[in-house]
Amino acid sequence: MAAGWRLGADGWLTGARHVPSPNCDERPAGERVGLIVVHAISLPPEQFGGPGIDQLFTNALDPAEHPYYADIQHLRVSAHFLIRRDGELVQYVPTGSRAWHAGQSVWRGRERCNDFSLGIELEGSDTQPFEAVQYEVLANLVGLLGEHLPVEGIAGHSEIAPGRKTDPGPHFDWGRFYALLGRLPSC
Repeated sequence: MAAGWRLGADGWLTGARHVPSPNCDERPAGERVGLIVVHAISLPPEQFGGPGIDQLFTNALDPAEHPYYADIQHLRVSAHFLIRRDGELVQYVPTGSRAWHAGQSVWRGRERCNDFSLGIELEGSDTQPFEAVQYEVLANLVGLLGEHLPVEGIAGHSEIAPGRKTDPGPHFDWGRFYALLGRLPSC
């Protein structure tokens, strides 16, 4: 899955589809990436494969397309990466920039996780298992990022925003992910 991937000095990953999001800014001075946050998203809810995620992260969501969109069209959010159900990797924000994915959050006593994290969305939901290829792509991506960035930990959105967020949800198999990550030559 990682064949052809290379992280450029500009923070963009070759081999990923690039959909630049305006919903990002510079990290605070001296702040380094130390955390990877795993999320899950589906738009419309419980539906996969459509343009909704790209539209949300680029402020192009049409509220007439689905009733749920009227409630979220005002949001200005993004993530660094999305892994679709078929394994396609999409990048919205370069790794050196701060994506707006974590919201109010705390990890190991540090608040404002967006300042020091990368957000990786998996196309999925709390009610359905993820695809095998998504675990493979996630493990390869995290392995590659770990080669270039001082990553200290990986957490689910639910861990850094308990009570507020539930993703990646009960169907995300952390054991399966860590087993794949441990077998990667880049780890």
